[in-house]
Amino acid sequence: MISLMKKIPHSRDLGLLIIRAGIGAMFILHGLPKLLGGPSGWEGLAQYGMPFLPTGIISMVFGLFAALAEAGGGLLLLLGLWNRIACVALAGTMAVAFGVHLPEVSGWTDFAKTAGWPLELMIVLVGLYFAGPGRYRIGT
Repeated sequence: MISLMKKIPHSRDLGLLIIRAGIGAMFILHGLPKLLGGPSGWEGLAQYGMPFLPTGIISMVFGLFAALAEAGGGLLLLLGLWNRIACVALAGTMAVAFGVHLPEVSGWTDFAKTAGWPLELMIVLVGLYFAGPGRYRIGT
């Protein structure tokens, strides 16, 4: 296996592309329906994630930002554009998702299924923040 890795040029960059493209595409798929949900959907999204926010325009704006972070951040991640901005926006959104799902955990064996996935994504996003987008990306 190691000899195969030596034969593939820029295998680290290829690995980063695969991670970025896969995670980015999934965030686009999760974010587009939220983005298309319109003002009432955005308000509901914000109220679900941050129920302490006042209803109305404030919740609507926060929900829009969450939907944009997922759909837009996913696209930026996929393309390798503004990698750090995309990773911070998506990791922040996953931090809120983790906070929402953590109280639903009924025991340590339930953690991965209930609240683990946003934490796992946050770990990947922090890693991509530090690793950078790699050589295979759009732009500089």
